Amino acid sequence: MASFGRAFRHRNYRLYFFGQLVSLIGTWMQAVAQSWLVYRLTGSASALGEITFAEQIPMLFLTPVAGVLADRYDRRTLLLVTQSASMILAAILAVLTFADAVSVRWVEILAVIQGTVSALDMPVRQSFAVEMVGREDLPNAIALNSSVFNAARLIGPALAGLLVAAVGEAWCFTFNTASFLAVIAALAAMRLAPRVITPSKASILSAAGEGLSYSFRTRPLRYLFLTIGTLSFAGLPYATLIPVFADKQLAGGATANGMLLGANGLGAMVGALILAARTSLTGTAQRIVLSGILFGAGLIAFAFCRVYAGSLLLMVVVGFAMITMIGSCNTLIQSMVSDLYRGRVMAVYTMVLVGIGPFGSLLAGWLAERWGAPVVVAGGGGLCILSSLILQTVLTELRNDARAMMGIDKGSPDPVGANHS
Repeated sequence: MASFGRAFRHRNYRLYFFGQLVSLIGTWMQAVAQSWLVYRLTGSASALGEITFAEQIPMLFLTPVAGVLADRYDRRTLLLVTQSASMILAAILAVLTFADAVSVRWVEILAVIQGTVSALDMPVRQSFAVEMVGREDLPNAIALNSSVFNAARLIGPALAGLLVAAVGEAWCFTFNTASFLAVIAALAAMRLAPRVITPSKASILSAAGEGLSYSFRTRPLRYLFLTIGTLSFAGLPYATLIPVFADKQLAGGATANGMLLGANGLGAMVGALILAARTSLTGTAQRIVLSGILFGAGLIAFAFCRVYAGSLLLMVVVGFAMITMIGSCNTLIQSMVSDLYRGRVMAVYTMVLVGIGPFGSLLAGWLAERWGAPVVVAGGGGLCILSSLILQTVLTELRNDARAMMGIDKGSPDPVGANHS
């Protein structure tokens, strides 16, 4: 417990943490209410995939540019702009829903705009953590960021499920609009030391290309990004199809939809808290492999489970494995990367984790219409297990490269964990 809250020693991070908690609860409430709204309007798994595609596709094209902005400009100012824009978009969706003027087309349009804002926001937010806590407490801050994200993921969907069933989706969108005020106020109240920004004459596109080249020519980063990309494309689309499982396999409606996502968030929060308590990077890469295998196995079991309690338990397992894998990858990448490239590398991380996902979600929705959601989710789980086993075969080769990037002497403990469980 003493090691759990190291980042809380920093006033700026305390402000950020609690502002994010309120804001992310609202974000998860909107995500659940929006997916249920689309499913209620269309009754189509394919439509759910299309909305997810619309919201996430800007990540693939815009995050490299956002990484350059994160390296060149004040990150807090950029975050204030993106959070304010997201608040306005949530308010528009609330008004349309209250006025009974909402349609799937409106949801798609707002999803594309929100995706554009998020594409600019996420790399900046990922690279902002080091400014609040410094390099020493950065791994703890990354894990705590995951814990607050998943605490909100536990609370938000459960609240949304109850609220949608009681009074409708519009109130979830309204709560999300108000919740952005918390994180905006937290960012405005921070006292940050001026960041030294290295001037560059290169164009934004040239600098973005340099970040992409650095990310994929560096062996440890390349293999981690390939593993994350498989997770994003094949594994994570399960979340898009949860309304189908809630309605058709469990016959639980909006309440079951919210509870499944809430159980998923519970497992993820437990995983994030365990990561936050760690004080060493030893065994991190091996943990990525094992959690990837557990994630895939959990998806396969969930896909064919017909018992409500069993499905909730499996969602806990899947959430735990997912955040352990993603959080461990994030920590390892940020521990290796140079500050000069931090914004651009985290842009690639965002692009691979979120930008590839739309294609997986779109394909998953299309295939689910034809083969059924269980087959699609189970197939994605199998691919995640395969990619984790492939990573296991190259861990020893990556060990020395990762140690060199971290500036660790040969006699020091192994930070990559090729030989540790």
